Amino acid sequence: MKLSSYLIATLKEAPSDAETNSHQLMVRAGMIRKIAAGVYNFLPTGLRVFRKVENIIREEMNRAGAIEVMMPFVTPADLWQKSGRWDVYGKELLRFKDRADRDFCLGPTHEEVVTDLVEREAKSYKNLPLTIYQIQPKFRDEIRPRYGVMRAREFTMKDAYSFDVNEELAEKSYLNMFNAYRNIFDRCGLTYKAVQADSGNIGGSFSHEFMVLAETGEDLVLSCDSCDFAANVETAPCNQVEPLEQSENLESLVEVETPNMTSVDEVAKFLGLKSDRIVKTLVLEADGQLIAVLIRGDHELSLTKLKKVLGVNFLELASEKVLKEANIVKGFCGPVDLNIPIYADYSIKPLKGFATGANKLNFHNINVCWESLNIQEIGSEKAMFSDLREAVDGDRCLSSDCSGILTSTRGIEVGHVFKLGTKYSESMNATFTDQDGKEKNYFMGCYGIGVGRVVAAAVEQNNDENGIRFPLALAPFQIVVISTDKKEGEALLKARELYDYLLNLGYDIAIDDRAESPGVKFKDAELIGIPFQLRIGPKSLAKGVIEFKDRLSGEVLELDQNNFEAIREKIDELL
Repeated sequence: MKLSSYLIATLKEAPSDAETNSHQLMVRAGMIRKIAAGVYNFLPTGLRVFRKVENIIREEMNRAGAIEVMMPFVTPADLWQKSGRWDVYGKELLRFKDRADRDFCLGPTHEEVVTDLVEREAKSYKNLPLTIYQIQPKFRDEIRPRYGVMRAREFTMKDAYSFDVNEELAEKSYLNMFNAYRNIFDRCGLTYKAVQADSGNIGGSFSHEFMVLAETGEDLVLSCDSCDFAANVETAPCNQVEPLEQSENLESLVEVETPNMTSVDEVAKFLGLKSDRIVKTLVLEADGQLIAVLIRGDHELSLTKLKKVLGVNFLELASEKVLKEANIVKGFCGPVDLNIPIYADYSIKPLKGFATGANKLNFHNINVCWESLNIQEIGSEKAMFSDLREAVDGDRCLSSDCSGILTSTRGIEVGHVFKLGTKYSESMNATFTDQDGKEKNYFMGCYGIGVGRVVAAAVEQNNDENGIRFPLALAPFQIVVISTDKKEGEALLKARELYDYLLNLGYDIAIDDRAESPGVKFKDAELIGIPFQLRIGPKSLAKGVIEFKDRLSGEVLELDQNNFEAIREKIDELL
C-alpha cells in the first residue's frame, strides 16, 4: 500500500471527550471518527485491524466446526414476543414500526432469530449437534455510550449459537466454544482471564466472560491467590459471614440528630463509628413493587445478585418521587417500622448495635439490633438474608477446599459465553424429533465476541508515549518502508525497490512515500503501531545501510542496503 494515495488521518491531539487511552489513540491514529453518540466510522487503518480480528475469529470458529450464516439486522417483534423478551429487555432495545404499522427492532442479539431458523431447518436429531455463527452489526441503545468503540451503541459482534439433543452434549459444545475463544484471544496477543459472570438479559444457567486485563478497564475482576477461581465483582460469591469485634453490653435504641448527613462517611465520623457499623437502607423498585435492602456501610449492593434472588426482570433504585409517595425520607431511610419487604446481606446478620437511618429528616438511629426492628415477615425469617453485596479485595475464596484470598484487577470484557439450556427453545416451542420419535426442546448455548472491543482492548493493553504498539497479528501493516525524501530522489527509488521486493513475496507492507518530513513519517508509523520500520534516507544510503527499527523492542539495526535477502531473513526472524 502506497501511503501517498492512502487516507492517513492522524491527529496531534485527541478530542476532549476521549477518556481512555484506547479512545484517544484510536482517534489520533486515524482509526475511528464519531458521527453520533456511540456511533463510529472505521477509517482505513482501523478497518484493517478490524478485519484482522474478524479473520482470526472466523478461522477459529470454522476450525471448531461452527458454520457461518447471516441473519437480518432488523428483526420482527413477534419473535421477541414469542420468547417473552419484547416487554422485559428494556430501553436498550431500539423499537420501531414499518409503513404497515408492524413492530420491529434492531437486533442487539439474535437468540430469537436463530432459534426460529434452526427450528425450521434442523427438525431431526440427525441434524444435531449444530453450531452456527455470524459476524454482523448490532445495536443497543446504551444510556451512556462511552470509551469510543469500547461501549458503543452500534457495534459488530461475532455471535454463535449451539444446538444439542441433551445437556451433556450441550456442555461439550460449550467447552468447544470456550476453547475456541482461548485460541482467538491467544492469537490476538491479548493478556486475559476467563471469569465466572452473570447471564444478564441473555439468560441461562451459567456463563463466563473473557476479560482483557487493563488498568483502565471498566469491569472489576476478582481472582484467588491460591486457585484458578476468577469472577466478575458483581457475581463473585461472598456469603461467608466474617466475625466482627462487638461489645456485648448493648444499650437501648436511641434517635440521634444528624443534620444534613446522608453519606456513610459523614454519619460514621459524626457518630464516632466505623463504616462497618453503619447499615445502609436502599429502597428499590422490583417489577413495580417497593423493597428495601440492607447493606453494610463499607460494602456495595450487587444489583446482579439481588435480581437473581428476587427473580425479577426490572430493578432500579426508587426515585425521589416514589420515595415521597411511600413516606420514606431520602438520605435518612432506615429499617425500623419500614412497612415494605426487607432483604439483607449476610454480612448484616451478626451485627449488634449498629446505626441506621431513622426514616426521619436529619435523624439516625443508633444501638439498633434485630430484636428492635419491626420488620415485615418474609418467609421463615424476619429478614431474608442473602449474598447481596459486591465482593472486595481481601474476601475469602469460596471455591471448594480453598482458603485463598481474592484480589482485584480491572478488565475489559471482549467475549461472553452462555449455557442457555432450553430457555429459548421452550419459550418459543422449538422442537426436534429425537431418536425415540418424540418431540424435544433443543439444548442451546450462545457465544459472543465484540470485534471492535477486541481492537480497543488491544490498544488499551499495548501502547506507550509514542502511540500504539500493536501485536503482530493485529497491526494495520506489519512493515512500513519509510523514505525520508520529500520528493523524487535516490532514497525514494531505493525504498520503492525494497517495497516491491517484499510486497511480491507476500509481506503485509506499506511504503510511506508521502511528501512529508521524516519526522512526520516516523511519528505516524509509531502512532499507528506498525511493528517494523525500514528507514531509507540520503545519510543511510551514504553509509551503505538501511535502518531497521523494531517498534516493539525499540531495537535499531543497520542492514546492508543491497542485501535484500538479509533484510527479509531479519523480518522472518521476528515475525
